Amino acid sequence: MRETKYWVWHITAGLVVLLLLGAHMAIMHLGNLLRLVGIGLGDPLAFAQVAARGRTVLFMATYILLLGAALFHGLYGLRTILLELSLSPRGERGVTVGCWAAGAAFFLLGAWAAVASFRLAPGAG
Repeated sequence: MRETKYWVWHITAGLVVLLLLGAHMAIMHLGNLLRLVGIGLGDPLAFAQVAARGRTVLFMATYILLLGAALFHGLYGLRTILLELSLSPRGERGVTVGCWAAGAAFFLLGAWAAVASFRLAPGAG
């Protein structure tokens, strides 16, 4: 039952990644296409635009949510693949602990970077 719960979280994280990464791709890389349907976002790489995004809590929160969802989805998938190797119970525990430790470390680093970017953005809080 516990693995089923993690599998549901894995699928949910994949959907969150799909939605947030799709939004990111639309905002950052499909400006000309969005202009065709009447949504003008300007040049996403212009410093003023980058600074404006950096000042919003919404972008910081979505970056952190995307980071968490992508890490869980990827590391749970990696763990599942590695457990297919028919490891000993001790090896399976090591893989699980290693994935959780790597995920926590990368999440803390990425979340710190997102918060620091928000706090250091010109004109931020």
